[in-house]
Amino acid sequence: MSGTKEEERKGSSQWRDFFWNPRTHELMGRTATSWGLILLFYLVFYLFLAGMFALTMYVMLLTLDDYNPTWQDRLTTPGMMIRPKGDQLEITFSVSDTESWDGFVQNLNNFLSPYNDSYQVQTNDDCPPDQYFIQEDSGTVRNIPKRSCQFNRTVLQECSGISDPSYGYSSGQPCILIKLNRVIGMLPGKDGQSPYVTCGAKKEDSAKMGPVKYFPPNGTFNLMYYPYYGKKAQVNYTQPLVAVKFMNASLNSDISVECNINSNTLAEGSERDKFAGRVSFKLRINDK
Repeated sequence: MSGTKEEERKGSSQWRDFFWNPRTHELMGRTATSWGLILLFYLVFYLFLAGMFALTMYVMLLTLDDYNPTWQDRLTTPGMMIRPKGDQLEITFSVSDTESWDGFVQNLNNFLSPYNDSYQVQTNDDCPPDQYFIQEDSGTVRNIPKRSCQFNRTVLQECSGISDPSYGYSSGQPCILIKLNRVIGMLPGKDGQSPYVTCGAKKEDSAKMGPVKYFPPNGTFNLMYYPYYGKKAQVNYTQPLVAVKFMNASLNSDISVECNINSNTLAEGSERDKFAGRVSFKLRINDK
């Protein structure tokens, strides 16, 4: 029994000596000098790593331009998107139930507020149509901020929300807005031909879609809104829109709609990316 207690005392003493040995003045097996040297080593080591990282970041930042991306990997065809945003690109509502389309109307009102004519006249230029609005720099002197062309809300006519505050949803003739994603420096047409949008139903739904109207006429993204110079260089840039109004779509039916961009410079969208140069969505208009 006494042997066991002796072993316990010996083990306890060894642990105490490991943490602090009063005879050798060692803390956890090292003297103060040893601890000082190892801490100094790690301090110098990590300061060196931090310096290398800071130098690398500094050199990288020297290669960047605040207004133009040094490297711009992008698809050959820009993506497209619709407004209002429905769940999973679905626009479903009931004509008689205002609550079912109230959110769509509010979404469109918020989205179009920067397009009000009064605001556009104050901030942007009245540009000549059907030609690029190119604003070159003068050698090393930056032409910044660059100006932008007006896109007035009234251009959308029946889909502007001005003459019809419900954007056609109250009458079962809804408006869908289409925008082309911004790509710096993109020139989407040549020979004065602006890119334009066409929408159609999938084969099985072709009879359900009915006629559509486009605003502006022919569904064009006019060349005067290009090229885009970037958010910092062109702070007041207003993205052009195309509105599609469904005039007589079948009620109580799912209609799969696909809208495509047509251009004499942009490549056709890839089958791998369903948003490259096109956008697909489901439309369902219920009468109750």
